[in-house]
Amino acid sequence: MKLTLYPAIDLKEGHCVRLFKGEMDQATIFGDNPGKQAASWQTAGFPWIHVVDLDGAFAGRTVNETAVSDILKSVTIPVQLGGGLRSMAGIERWLYAGVTRVILGSAAAKNAPLVKEAAKAFPGRIVVGIDAKAGMVATEGWAEASDLPAPELAKRFEDAGVAAIIYTDISRDGTKTGLNLDETLVIAKSVALPIIASGGVASVADIIALKASAATQPNISGSILGRALYDGSLKPKEALAAC
Repeated sequence: MKLTLYPAIDLKEGHCVRLFKGEMDQATIFGDNPGKQAASWQTAGFPWIHVVDLDGAFAGRTVNETAVSDILKSVTIPVQLGGGLRSMAGIERWLYAGVTRVILGSAAAKNAPLVKEAAKAFPGRIVVGIDAKAGMVATEGWAEASDLPAPELAKRFEDAGVAAIIYTDISRDGTKTGLNLDETLVIAKSVALPIIASGGVASVADIIALKASAATQPNISGSILGRALYDGSLKPKEALAAC
């Protein structure tokens, strides 16, 4: 099965940035035109755009509204959006505005009924984002740790009708040290839902390794790509050819 690759656009104060291990004070700015960046990823051949409102994740509401709107106007491929979506009104707003899927992270850990209600109202358009440190779920823009194992959170949504689970190893995010394939496999084996791996992709070798894992665990469905794309160590053409 072909992997789906999602180039990430992380938004901080209207800029395209990459964090290091989820730390907001270690943000590297890669551009100040999110719409143009999204269009360039579409032109490169990617099938989706993955957008995270980092300020929104901390504020608990959408902050980078203008940037998200610019992205939606700039591409025709589907966009998935996460960061600060904590209410049905917020979810509905962006789904009606043109976002194809919304990602619920903190809401998934703290308000499972909301996720299930949204998944019922919008079949195939709700994704659960599970961000973990040492296998334990972290919320509120990764600032708040918990004692909830990531696989346990995944199991809560097995039958909720969500489209997929994005699993991010925070300790790998922005580091280019490779995906945490072991933990990704643990999550994938715990549920039948599609699993999108995130955090640490450094080169085409990581995509090849993920594809090998997907051969034995078919619900591993794709990966989020970040810093390696922006600094040029991973070329779009190579990445897409490998999946």
